Amino acid sequence: MGVMSRSACAAFSLWLVAMGVGGAEAPLAPDPRQVMFYPPAESALWPKWREALTGWRADARRELKYDDALYRRPEFDWAQRNFTCGFVMLWDEMLWNWREGRFTVERFLDDGLKRFGGYDSLVLWHAYPRIGFDERNQFDFYRDMPGGLAGLRDLVRRLHERNVRVFVDYNPWDRGTRREEKGDLETLADLVKAIEADGTFLDTLHGADARFRELLDAARPGVVLESELALDLAAIHSHHHSWGQWGGAIRRDGPVGVARNKWFERRHMHHLIERWAGDHTPELHAAWMNGTGMLVWENVFGQMRLWSPRDQSILRAMAAIQRRFWKHFVAGEWTPLVPVEGKGVYASLWQCDGVRLWTLVNRTNEKAQFRLVMKCGPDEGCWDPATGWAATGQGGELQGIIEPRGIGAVVAGPRAKLGEDFSAFLARQTEMNRRADFDPKTPLLAETLRPVERTKRHTKAALPPGMIAVPAASFDMQVKFTAREVGSYQTPQRRKVELAPFAIDETPVTNAEFARFLRESDYKPKCPENFSWGQPLKYKIAWRLLFCILRADPDAGAPPKGREDHPVVYVGLDDARAYAKWAGKRLPTEEEWQYAAQGPKGLAYPWGNDFDPARCNGGQAGNGTTPVRAFPAGRSPFGLYDLCGNTWEWTESERSDGRTRFCILKGGSCFKAKGSGWYTDGGPQPANLAAKFLLMWPGLDRCATIGFRCVADLEGGNE
Repeated sequence: MGVMSRSACAAFSLWLVAMGVGGAEAPLAPDPRQVMFYPPAESALWPKWREALTGWRADARRELKYDDALYRRPEFDWAQRNFTCGFVMLWDEMLWNWREGRFTVERFLDDGLKRFGGYDSLVLWHAYPRIGFDERNQFDFYRDMPGGLAGLRDLVRRLHERNVRVFVDYNPWDRGTRREEKGDLETLADLVKAIEADGTFLDTLHGADARFRELLDAARPGVVLESELALDLAAIHSHHHSWGQWGGAIRRDGPVGVARNKWFERRHMHHLIERWAGDHTPELHAAWMNGTGMLVWENVFGQMRLWSPRDQSILRAMAAIQRRFWKHFVAGEWTPLVPVEGKGVYASLWQCDGVRLWTLVNRTNEKAQFRLVMKCGPDEGCWDPATGWAATGQGGELQGIIEPRGIGAVVAGPRAKLGEDFSAFLARQTEMNRRADFDPKTPLLAETLRPVERTKRHTKAALPPGMIAVPAASFDMQVKFTAREVGSYQTPQRRKVELAPFAIDETPVTNAEFARFLRESDYKPKCPENFSWGQPLKYKIAWRLLFCILRADPDAGAPPKGREDHPVVYVGLDDARAYAKWAGKRLPTEEEWQYAAQGPKGLAYPWGNDFDPARCNGGQAGNGTTPVRAFPAGRSPFGLYDLCGNTWEWTESERSDGRTRFCILKGGSCFKAKGSGWYTDGGPQPANLAAKFLLMWPGLDRCATIGFRCVADLEGGNE
């Protein structure tokens, strides 16, 4: 995909120079992918600046030979009204009830309606930051959602019943996992068709090529492309949506800029977002002044960035007006930065079908009084749709108050042109305004750690077979954590730890040991999906599909031939807990596991402070897991095997903040997804590394690279 040529890129600059508007406030070489065009600081230059904008648009369209055919197709009409887009992790506890194993669509949408004024669309996020623990690719993550693709289609249909459109995610950087028989784009088009999605979110991309557009059109009518990064101007004709974010593109103070893509094509929908911000008023102001949309994203890959009551109140009022007057924002006459008096107050004017709409923002942290000069005919009225009140003024002047960092609105026109339900709309806005809360503080959610259920206390002289005693210890625990965007966890990563004595399995639980558990306990998981324990690292789709049939066979409880002494895999956290309880044991805490691996000296690796690939299974042979005692030279100071590489291991460290559940994995594995830094940590890992594994449901949580070992509590104190 090419970007706009140098001459078209410079067109705006040439117009600025020609109109005498150039200078430090107006860069002479705008980035062809920039999000906003900002005006000169001096308001007297704004009329010429608007003329320059108009000239730039005409020149750019002419050079690109712009064709708006896709915007004129009726199946894409919905995209012009997609103002509020929510970004949701499919495992978010507001959407997914893991205890009951069902999606709670109504709960999630009702919460969005109450706090944000409702969603027009949702991005259903799926793989990152979980992807990379095993060979499953991004499409497998959608397939492994509860109920598979049929379950996702049911979820999408339930969202459609509430008039919410649905986007799926595409990660072009996913090249180091299992490959599809078809190409990525063909597979994604098949996915869109199978679950009846309405759009594709292009993660880390400036846009998609023409072939992708053709595949989507053939799969399902009206499927929208939305780029994450600044969209190439040459791609606006085929991408109805794009994000606006990053690099200070959306300024906090001063006059609000003009969104480049929106100015170029009025029907194009921007979704503005600064995901890590505690204050979203810069994006809200930009969206309001540009007649474009917002992305609501609170659960950012497993860490909560809740919106403040103030930002929620602004969006509720704003979204309702945008939806009612949507034609003003896509088909009317737009005049950016029209005259308005008031410290820190700026306004845009929208005119359509004889009705004028002013959108105003207060860029200060104090209440602002504004004065708007306007002319009204004898049959026209004037209202404030943000608050729902009738506006008042004298002599063609209108005065009003805008809350700190808030928005305002004025609509003027013949009452007959505003609709028969306009009074009811104003009443709803009045009620909404009454419950507005301009508290700018961002709420925080506290994580809770699941309590450890202690076992029967054993004596050192009567340890369960295959276990090694670890004495009580007091040590300074230091945790290494690769944050990426998944975030850390609230337990300090440097902490003083007091451990009671415990016994720990010498090796991970093997296939043979787990097979015995299945025979003797008659354990049947509540969710059998992907309970294909003991399989090699290579992802076995056929085994996954046939597992329920195989379980009915008398020999199905036997471990895979030749892999009896390999660590058991494809067991979820609850599967591991069930085994441990049957054995009279429990899973180790994160602290117990790390101390058992490092020993009293706090070694980096079980065998010492330097990594040695000959002491562990780091995938050298390329055949997946190895027998649990294959690397005796890699034992820990306490004589434990396989604490580095081979498989990750579950720990009893489940946490939740009410929106995201996760567990800490330790040890690394023999698999490492290559080719992108977005994959999770792979390969053998130092003993102090903590991998934050986001939990959803067993069918997704069971992995080809995660096993476990058990511990038991011992009698006695410090020794």
